[in-house]
Amino acid sequence: MDILKLIGRTEELFAEDVMQYESFISDVIHKSRFLIIGGAGSIGQAVVKELFKRNPKIMHVVDISENNLVELVRDIRSSLGYISGDFQTLPLDCGSIIFDAFMNNNKYDYVLNFSALKHVRSEKDPYTLMRMIEVNILNTDKTIQLSISKDVKKYFCVSTDKATNPVNMMGASKKIMEKFLIKNSVKISISTARFANVAFSDGSLLHGFNMRIQKRQPLSAPRDVKRYFVTPKESGELCLLSCLLGENGDIFFPKLNEKLHLITFSDIAIRYLDMLGYQPYVCASEDEARKSVEALVKENKWPCYFFDSDTTGEKDFEEFYTKDEILDMSRFQDIGIIKNNQEVDLERLKKFQETITTLRKRGQWTKDELVDLFNYMLPDFAHKETGKYLDSRM
Repeated sequence: MDILKLIGRTEELFAEDVMQYESFISDVIHKSRFLIIGGAGSIGQAVVKELFKRNPKIMHVVDISENNLVELVRDIRSSLGYISGDFQTLPLDCGSIIFDAFMNNNKYDYVLNFSALKHVRSEKDPYTLMRMIEVNILNTDKTIQLSISKDVKKYFCVSTDKATNPVNMMGASKKIMEKFLIKNSVKISISTARFANVAFSDGSLLHGFNMRIQKRQPLSAPRDVKRYFVTPKESGELCLLSCLLGENGDIFFPKLNEKLHLITFSDIAIRYLDMLGYQPYVCASEDEARKSVEALVKENKWPCYFFDSDTTGEKDFEEFYTKDEILDMSRFQDIGIIKNNQEVDLERLKKFQETITTLRKRGQWTKDELVDLFNYMLPDFAHKETGKYLDSRM
């Protein structure tokens, strides 16, 4: 599958930037010890491959998904082979005391954290929302503290474009996480990256297209939602460049130019089916789409249901920075940098931690309590609550 063609591009992002710094990057990687947290997810795997092919001294990959780690190893052995350094994968939860023991008994130069709850649908109930807070904020702060105690040289944590003027709790959780990064950057060098949707990443709508085809099910997508897309390889390169070349507090993001433009999910669905040799057949309802699969497939057609988005947390447009952030647009060809020199309100961060601790000890909490806490942390937070969620869609 030609992902670039599918997302409407002919050129890769970041190729010139990687080439310019390749000698430095390869030299640093070869001499260094890396811990990759959440390394079996789509972005984590992309970074692991970028590191692996440059022969790191040590690379340990941890993730809660045992199956994804197995596939990561099989993928690497089948494509890149072996390295002289120490490469290990471990099915560990970075929030556990087992992970603490593991990290306390190892030494790393770089810690990269890709562990995240990334779906807007995860804010639909108070329990998955608290899990999102735990993974995106609390575990990030915890692994930073462990990195500080172990004299790690650099900590990298992936953010999201949805942290820019967030309208959903997922994006807001990442914005709050960024505030914890700034707070901790006085004790350890930290950089991050905001970027667009990663095409065919696990759990994404495009990944869902693959699943629907395999299971002979209709494609469903919003026709009014436009998004920027990067390839898995590009996501890995951007994170790698931020980790190794970013200064303390830097947030890397892809520049918007002729190489990167908005495209609707419905347009991608049509292109995707065309590449597979199917003609899209637009249905008027989910029910029609479900019932027509077998008959249409015999005619080399595939049922699609395209709809107008009305679910909670959908942002009308994507952006990577705000008007108040200071930018460096000259250092790289295809990468912009937010020079994060903002001060954070330490009292608000303390209040946030205390409130979350109280709620968790109490053993019950409501979504409204968590939304109110997010509004306290982010006074300009414009949460879009419609009462509808993606789980109610096909």
